[in-house]
Amino acid sequence: MPHQSPLKRPLVWLDDERQPLPPSAEALGPGSDAPGLLAAGGELTLARLTEAYGRGVFPWYGPGQPVLWWSPDPRMVMPVAEFKLARSLRKTLQKFIRTPGCEIRIDSAFESVIRSCAAMPREGQAGTWIVPELMAAYLAWHRAGAVHSFETWIDGELVGGLYGVSLGRMFFGESMFSRRSDASKIAFAALICFCRSHGIPLIDCQQRTAHLASLGAREIPRADFERHVALTRGAAPVGDWTYDPRQWAHLGFS
Repeated sequence: MPHQSPLKRPLVWLDDERQPLPPSAEALGPGSDAPGLLAAGGELTLARLTEAYGRGVFPWYGPGQPVLWWSPDPRMVMPVAEFKLARSLRKTLQKFIRTPGCEIRIDSAFESVIRSCAAMPREGQAGTWIVPELMAAYLAWHRAGAVHSFETWIDGELVGGLYGVSLGRMFFGESMFSRRSDASKIAFAALICFCRSHGIPLIDCQQRTAHLASLGAREIPRADFERHVALTRGAAPVGDWTYDPRQWAHLGFS
């Protein structure tokens, strides 16, 4: 859950849907009460969410709080070309790819994925940040075609996955879950292959975690992240959101 200490300066309050988000330079900086906090209030409409993600801003708040909008500096990202395939994960993927009944699906059970993510707290935090109104907003955005789930299935059972936002040739990772060992890592590896297949060079990971760092994610300055988003958000969107098993070749599997 976001830090709830008193702020050291007045926070921009969004009380009109037409009011734009403030410049990211106005976000609270390191050493403040809530580093990266940019604004509060407003509604989670598709227009507001599209504006926010198009500028590298995302909502993150807990039960009983207003919508809080964040633009952290630095920003945790996964350069798709720098994904680290550990030996243990390579063995897991080899077994998964070759075993009948094991498959990756995209968007076949989106609501189950986001609900499963909501049931699992973020690394180092207690409780969920995927509150009911946020879940409803991303379900609506999914139906509009901008939010997608990558799902790990074994013998007809959803055992892990992740979801995120797609704008142009930019993918913003949101959350992941596992019900079996490495199931979310398998889904993430599939996302890497999909991104390589469709010319998506960077995945936003929002904030640093040890889990993501172990896979090759790293922090970059916010200004660099915003430039990348500006360059990729207007590109032609991916047209085919299905997972072709041949895409595993991007990680050296035939």
